Amino acid sequence: MVLDAPGRPLRAADLPDPEPAPGSVLLRVSVCGVCRTDLHVVDGELPEPALPLVPGHQVVGRVAGSGERVGVPWVGWTCGECRYCKSGRENLCLRARFTGYTLQGGYAEYAVAYDRFCFPLPHGYDDAHAAPLLCAGLIGYRALRLAGDAERLGLYGFGAAAHIVAQVARHQGRRVFAFTRAGDEDGQRFARELGAVWAGSSDSKPPEELDAAIVFAPVGSLVPLALGATARGGTVILAGIHMSEIPSLPYELLWEERVLRSVANLTRQDGEEFLPLAASVPVETRIRVYPLADANRALDDIRHGRVEGSAVLSIGG
Repeated sequence: MVLDAPGRPLRAADLPDPEPAPGSVLLRVSVCGVCRTDLHVVDGELPEPALPLVPGHQVVGRVAGSGERVGVPWVGWTCGECRYCKSGRENLCLRARFTGYTLQGGYAEYAVAYDRFCFPLPHGYDDAHAAPLLCAGLIGYRALRLAGDAERLGLYGFGAAAHIVAQVARHQGRRVFAFTRAGDEDGQRFARELGAVWAGSSDSKPPEELDAAIVFAPVGSLVPLALGATARGGTVILAGIHMSEIPSLPYELLWEERVLRSVANLTRQDGEEFLPLAASVPVETRIRVYPLADANRALDDIRHGRVEGSAVLSIGG
């Protein structure tokens, strides 16, 4: 499936098989998770995609020749030379390239990926259930680490990432407070099923002050609400790659040493830590599977909040 220009639907296309360059491998794609970041790319909210573009960055496939099963995440290449790479912060690499955005992605039968950025996947997951771990899981895990040792954790937006990180947080002994759109009783039920001690609408005050909050929904107006629900010295983490404009807010919401910070991308170390952790919890990924030809429908279902958990495209055997 190919994006010709932002704002247009993806189109089915017959493309030549990609040729791996030195340091990369050819993958026969089995499944590819559908992420809200893909929606930001398709809708033109992320600038300058590599058009025409095959989206998709939660890729599960097998290496041509060896048959090894690997997963390909959002960060597809880093330079290894800039000050960020050399200080263990390759997620901030000045020349980074991203799968399904500035590199061709996984909404296709074949894909090429740099072997340094291919992860072995836990044996306890089939391909479709492993796919959401590669972005929803990894970004959620990175955001959770930045929450420090927060015992009372708020999750704003209970979608693909939150449904994974809630299980990890519960495994770590934290208490999860889930926030959804007003009236989303199904989403609140889903959060409670996965261990949330409380679930309510995003404009509600939780029954206790939060030690930290992670905002997954790309809605800037949630930022002052999350700060207002967070205790002194707490942290609010913005875990999306794109967000609508954050409204002005009174200084008193930041005062008392509250911290507001963002999460950008991921590192290979995040994958090396999180994937075994997911298997040990074990994290259950809730998925809805679509055929590749229905990629536009999957994106639209994410756009309108109709997916419980994660959407996954089924591509090959």
